[in-house]
Amino acid sequence: MKKTWDHQGIIEKFEANRNEELAGPMQAYLKNHFRFLGIKSPLRKDLLKEQFVEYELPEPEKFFDEVWKLYSLPEREYQYAAFALIEKMKKHLTTKDFSALLQLIETKSWWDSVDTIAPHFIGHIVKLDRDYGEKIMLEWSLSENMWTNRSAILHQLKFKQQTDTDLLFQIIKQHSGSKEFFIQKAIGWALREYAKTDPNCVQSFIEEHPLKPLSKREALKHFK
Repeated sequence: MKKTWDHQGIIEKFEANRNEELAGPMQAYLKNHFRFLGIKSPLRKDLLKEQFVEYELPEPEKFFDEVWKLYSLPEREYQYAAFALIEKMKKHLTTKDFSALLQLIETKSWWDSVDTIAPHFIGHIVKLDRDYGEKIMLEWSLSENMWTNRSAILHQLKFKQQTDTDLLFQIIKQHSGSKEFFIQKAIGWALREYAKTDPNCVQSFIEEHPLKPLSKREALKHFK
């Protein structure tokens, strides 16, 4: 029989595998913005798999409380564990969770967290109600928070044929003149990904709208 959910199970598993020798390079990779335990992705995933086998998932109405218990811990692996828990509870996400996910986006922000939350969780919720989701994404696109803007740009990254190109291009045009490296990269990435579905559409957009050189270079990376 599984135990009642307890995030301490993750803490115990992670602490038992702390590796200071690996932590240094991992911290350097993220520009020393965050502390690390030194647990690489394959081992971390194995430890989380053990947790999910050993423990019942939290109650849906309480699971964001459990997410925050992990997310608020200092080492970056705990933020990754929080995302793993959200993934396990993904079917319970609704449009009411935009605000909770926005709080995650704007807390301990960096590309690794935003690029997990936006395509995997925000995109999932937007698909549940496209009209309301479009309204929220346009609001996020106008936010003063750069990481929230990046989330709006990237939320359709995995949509393929379901991509709302009017929304994608509208948000990109709002930020096409941005001097922010992470915004320019996001624009290029979003266009490059959609080009796998409709290269002619992306080619036409790039020809008709000015983009920063980095965005254009990233967008055209796989064009012949």
